[in-house]
Amino acid sequence: MVQKTDKKLIVGVIGLGYVGLPLAVEFSKQEIPVIGYDLSVNRINQLKEHCDLSGELTSSELKKAKINYTNDPIELRSANFLIAAIPTPVNEKNKPDLSLLKEASATIGRNLSRHTTVVFESTVYPGVTEEICMPIIEQTSGLKCGEDWFIGYSPERINPGDKQHNITNIVKIVSGMDKKTLKKIARVYKIVCKAGVFESPSIKTAEMAKVFENIQRDVNIALVNELSLICHRMGMEAQEVLSAAGTKWNFLKFRPGLVGGHCVGVDPYYLVEKAKKIGYRPQIIMSAREINNYMPQFIAEEAIKAMDSVGKKKEGYKVLIMGLTFKENVRDTRNSKITVTISTLKKFGAQVYGYDPNLTQKEIEEEFEVLPVEKLERERKLGLKTLSYDAVIINVCHRQFNFVMADVINLMSSPAIVIDVTGVYKDKFKKSDNLIYKKL
Repeated sequence: MVQKTDKKLIVGVIGLGYVGLPLAVEFSKQEIPVIGYDLSVNRINQLKEHCDLSGELTSSELKKAKINYTNDPIELRSANFLIAAIPTPVNEKNKPDLSLLKEASATIGRNLSRHTTVVFESTVYPGVTEEICMPIIEQTSGLKCGEDWFIGYSPERINPGDKQHNITNIVKIVSGMDKKTLKKIARVYKIVCKAGVFESPSIKTAEMAKVFENIQRDVNIALVNELSLICHRMGMEAQEVLSAAGTKWNFLKFRPGLVGGHCVGVDPYYLVEKAKKIGYRPQIIMSAREINNYMPQFIAEEAIKAMDSVGKKKEGYKVLIMGLTFKENVRDTRNSKITVTISTLKKFGAQVYGYDPNLTQKEIEEEFEVLPVEKLERERKLGLKTLSYDAVIINVCHRQFNFVMADVINLMSSPAIVIDVTGVYKDKFKKSDNLIYKKL
């Protein structure tokens, strides 16, 4: 239930994606009036029909949520606590793209009521909230920050597909332009964040903490990916090394793999950009990015080498990729690094097929530019020809992948070639003269 001090609280959530929608639903559960705003008319219409195509919230959960979904920004004027959950991607040169955040700030300014608190949740480099967003809001609203309205920052900690760690049971970082604003923001977030909040001493500290959380993970994954590359050249198994090293009490358990998604593979570039602006070139962060960016190409090269080694017909290699999303058990395809594997395979003349039970045939074809496979079969016929793959790359371990070794081997011409990116299925593939099995 709403606390006494928050009876008049009206929350407006700007951006109803992976971050904004769950937040809006949680506030709604506490009987707080919620305005859910999104630019996409399609997204608003879907949510009004209780449909979340991301798969993060069920139809039942959305039916229970009493949210005023709208794509009319004027309705935000009724809110006195605005939360902006806006994507912050990078461009083709891996430079921060703040265009969506700037547009959202302008929208907020044009529809800002006096005495409103505005909180940003986007991942940014230190200074963006106060040095970029705040001036835009002031300019478009004509209202003075600190007198007419107030600003804060509370970085999102949403992990798509993770039902264990959600808004209610994780500690939320909160920050504000001054102590009074901080206390108000903390009080509001405590309504839904039952695990509590951490009050950051400044907005910049909170911004830095968020971006560094993901950099730390990126660097650790890069370290085990580099181990994998070295072990590969030495004829050793990286995962056997990790299992042995993991017996030490303080060993950090990471595993090799592709680093995609909208956070870990993107956020480091934000701090890199800021560091360069102040005259420092971050070496470890950039080295980690280079290693992790190379891994999808390495996987494609390994598949090509394996097919060449057994004399498979070089013209028109047929390669099936199982799992196209950026990680297991989600529909999220943002920054999925398997696209690099696909493009590399195509450069070698391969014909690439895609199978992912979490995606539609249209999504597979349009987003990944591969031939979609509806389901795994022992034989697929195209006209009068029976199709068999030259290699299969298992990219992510979706829960629907309940197969045995024979199921995969029978999809391929002999000898079968399996590249198991995560190595999760190593126990399913036993040594055989009819099988070449590789993993990171």
